[in-house]
Amino acid sequence: MKGYAKHISLFFLIAVVALLPFTNGEQSFLKPSGETTQVASAESIHIDDKINQILQNEHLAGTATGVSIRDASTGEILFEHFGDTRLHPASNMKLLTGAAALETLGSDYQFSTEVLTDGRIRGKTLHGNVYLKGKGDPTLMKEDLDQFAKDLKAKGIKNIKGNLVADDSWYDDVRLSQDLNWSDEPFYTGAQVSALTLSPNEDYDAGTLIVEVNPANKAGKEAQVKLTPETEYVTIVNKAKTVAADKEKDISIEREHGSNNIVIEGTIPVDGSRSRSWVSVWEPTGYALDVFNKSLKENGIKLVGNSGTKSGVTPKDATVLTSRESMPLRDLFIPFMKLSNNGHAEILVKEMGRVQYEEGSWDKGLQAVEKVLTDLGLNSDTLKLRDGSGMSHKNMIPANELSQLLFAVQDKSWFPDLEKSLPVAGMSERLVGGTLRYRMTEKPTKGNVKAKTGSLTGVSTLSGYVTSKDGRDLIFSIMVNNYLGSSSAITDMEDEIATVLAKHQFE
Repeated sequence: MKGYAKHISLFFLIAVVALLPFTNGEQSFLKPSGETTQVASAESIHIDDKINQILQNEHLAGTATGVSIRDASTGEILFEHFGDTRLHPASNMKLLTGAAALETLGSDYQFSTEVLTDGRIRGKTLHGNVYLKGKGDPTLMKEDLDQFAKDLKAKGIKNIKGNLVADDSWYDDVRLSQDLNWSDEPFYTGAQVSALTLSPNEDYDAGTLIVEVNPANKAGKEAQVKLTPETEYVTIVNKAKTVAADKEKDISIEREHGSNNIVIEGTIPVDGSRSRSWVSVWEPTGYALDVFNKSLKENGIKLVGNSGTKSGVTPKDATVLTSRESMPLRDLFIPFMKLSNNGHAEILVKEMGRVQYEEGSWDKGLQAVEKVLTDLGLNSDTLKLRDGSGMSHKNMIPANELSQLLFAVQDKSWFPDLEKSLPVAGMSERLVGGTLRYRMTEKPTKGNVKAKTGSLTGVSTLSGYVTSKDGRDLIFSIMVNNYLGSSSAITDMEDEIATVLAKHQFE
């Protein structure tokens, strides 16, 4: 027995067992074969009944479903259903990564990018190489590279007689986590990780660019394509045609695997709305360098002589010409957690490895994550960590360990920053509601449930915080694996459990 252990008579115990619902032999008041436990306190009996009824949902047949509910003040388990069964967390993995990053790096931590030289300025010419050195900043944008160019111009530089060098050595050169499906890598959710990378807008999807397709002014013409930022690093293969206004819009935008050929196919009506897609770039280091070179040209700075662009490592005695720092980690956590940004999670893992062990790799970064989780009271022997974002189908964690994490972090000085970053149910503002803005849009869950969503093929998860009707703060983790059919049926079930908790009044 777990949670609120109270003395009850054998007669009362038998009576309660007889009244509880059973489904496929998975749910019971006592814990059969070490798999399921519900707590036999008088105040939790009714909540057990309600949640067990929800778990009889026909869409859960054949799934592996774990549920863990704790009192947020004491950490005691009020209800669990396969709470110790290891399951794939999907993007609930970001709760582990996020907590580890705030503990390891701190809320004030900032990434940096530098422009350095091993040469000297003589007149209007810089004689020597110019190095663009990335240190993992996922918020670097074209406007920042423009500012670098303006800073060099302000120093009187009009010519660079040397190479323009991209330095991404802050991290290792492994671009994709080991379990990422090859079919995911052309898209923003599977963008490559480099210490020198670029984001197209303030969602900060590092290593991607935005491809926008608009109709031409006349049917029969090729559709018009716009890139943000503009770059020659990718090749557009435009097969899309403008069709008559009464025709169907059907546009496909996809980068070919292993190359930077972006193929656009389909039709767009002459008066149709734009199609827009975030596309990942193959080898983002070169992408950032290409856009920086473009910024230099736009500001009247050109490479002269036999100068060119290449990758390399900045000499230790190089001089810093200009630099920038990212927003603090507490602010980056808003787009990271609210929008469930995979790239941010993987960059944070590598950054932890770099800071803790002087190696910006997944191996060292995940080692840092595991250390923090152990310090927070999680049982590392029952965890399997393979990436920071949850894209891997080999990550494993039980629901009870996730709820333990959410309990333990409440005592940390950085907890308000983590809590603020969680999506809030039913709040329509994108960077408030995040991935929960269209879910649980009515009271008592609206504005009350703060939780991280997770979704992979066959996996749906929801873990976070909610306050009950009588003001009791609760922690919950719901993890569904191996489901078939509609994902909305599963998320509806998750929302129903959260609603039961929000409406519950403890005796």
